[in-house]
Amino acid sequence: MVRPKPALRTTASITTAVALLAGGAFVAAPSAGAAPAPLAAPSGTTAQGLTFHDIPGSGGITLKGNVFTPAGAAAGAKHPLIVFPTSWAMPQIEYLAQAQKLADSGYVVVSYTSRGFWRSGGKIEVAGPPDIADASAVIDWALEHTSADPDRIGMGGVSYGAGISLLAAGHDPRIKAVAALSGWADLIDSIYSGRTQHLQAAALLGGAGLVTGRPSDELTQTLKDFLGSNLEKEPEMIAWGKKRSPLTYLDRINANGAAIMMGNAWGDTIFPPNQYASFYDKLTGPKRLEFRPGDHATAEATGLLGLPNDTWTSTRRWFDRYLKGERNGIDTEQPVQLKSRTDKGYEGYPDWKSVGAPKNRIPLDGTKKVWANIDSGANGGISILSNALDQFLKLPPTVSVPLLPRTFASVWQSERYATEQRIRGTSTLHTTVTSTKPSGTLVAYLYDVGPLGIGKLVSNAPYTFHGQTPGRPFPVDLELFSTAYDVPAGHRLALVIDTVDPLYIEHNPTGAQLTFSSPGTDPSHLSVPLREK
Repeated sequence: MVRPKPALRTTASITTAVALLAGGAFVAAPSAGAAPAPLAAPSGTTAQGLTFHDIPGSGGITLKGNVFTPAGAAAGAKHPLIVFPTSWAMPQIEYLAQAQKLADSGYVVVSYTSRGFWRSGGKIEVAGPPDIADASAVIDWALEHTSADPDRIGMGGVSYGAGISLLAAGHDPRIKAVAALSGWADLIDSIYSGRTQHLQAAALLGGAGLVTGRPSDELTQTLKDFLGSNLEKEPEMIAWGKKRSPLTYLDRINANGAAIMMGNAWGDTIFPPNQYASFYDKLTGPKRLEFRPGDHATAEATGLLGLPNDTWTSTRRWFDRYLKGERNGIDTEQPVQLKSRTDKGYEGYPDWKSVGAPKNRIPLDGTKKVWANIDSGANGGISILSNALDQFLKLPPTVSVPLLPRTFASVWQSERYATEQRIRGTSTLHTTVTSTKPSGTLVAYLYDVGPLGIGKLVSNAPYTFHGQTPGRPFPVDLELFSTAYDVPAGHRLALVIDTVDPLYIEHNPTGAQLTFSSPGTDPSHLSVPLREK
């Protein structure tokens, strides 16, 4: 496979990557023997009922951890165990607030700093085999040194902790329940969907790893190849990602039978919702899926501070049901729970398939041509920030659709809707593309357009192609990121396609043009799952 010309063409994209990665280089990553992380304490000491420990990990390294034990427990009593690996770049104090609440209700809770970060030993392996072995080693240690019950073991966590927990559930049959919050099931489909590098996601993870930990040589090289668009290494990068994807171990996870709860945000720019929903459908044991407004880990953030939080309430109920055996009703509720980005209530569904409303087809008529390499102004915003603003302030990324330059963006609009429409599930694009170059990138955006032409971003997704014959049309089918969004009466939907977005690396050679057409034998269209309220 021939490597195309360097794809980092937009100023915003270059600035994002350089600032995040170079910023990490100017801050010395802590060594395993560096000063302790905030609030850390020597092994075995106690602070407000919390004990800190050096826990043996796999391969002879030491993991920095802490333990909460139920107060006033009778001598010899056994308690259900919950293990929390920390999120990417977070120290062992991450889960203190939730661990205390769980301990108050009768759990032994062990949290540990994931290998390679802060004062834990080893190097960052990105949920590789050593991380999975660490999870089992921590369980071994807890069974030996705490009052943990070997028949009632759970794992959970946010982001990196979620991914490690899902992977561990496929390798350690002792794990009976999992709460995987803002995690991933398919690493490739998360940061390389549409065969497009998710620039800001990878740069954020890479920069944070440099600042707070010690990346392995394998991670450093993989990140270099990924951000450098080294397509000659694409098969190796995909194999690296599959080894770290719970989807790869689906049969083992199902065979072990752990009860799995998964939660995520509609706007997660690190681990988008589609891959989580697809994985959920394939699970055969007890399961629950929750989607809420927000971006990566923002749905759980207030709970980590000890504030009331729906995600953590569900997590405690899940563990109570499957580790304590409490009949609290969570297993009799609709297993798929979602919250619209524009509504305050929750909706329940029997499965993910039932979420999708009947598809409404918006025809993409005519032939439209755009010049590549210029940002039209339509974009997905800034990772973490933009969708957090949507979550808390209802301020998603916006554009003036009438003012979008048609030289750099193709625009199609629906008719105005007489009644409110509810988008539930996954919109899909089908079109025919002709490129003047063998490689290229396009980004599709779905907007809710009000009477004044202001469009609020509903969803988006990138698509990259290589090896196409210049001048020869080819079909494109693209899933936009799943969402739940309510379109007000009197508004319309707009599909915008351009070629540059700061969230992604683009592969449009200089001077490239893309033409979007709708052949009579294969009409182009956008299918949107709509239902009237």
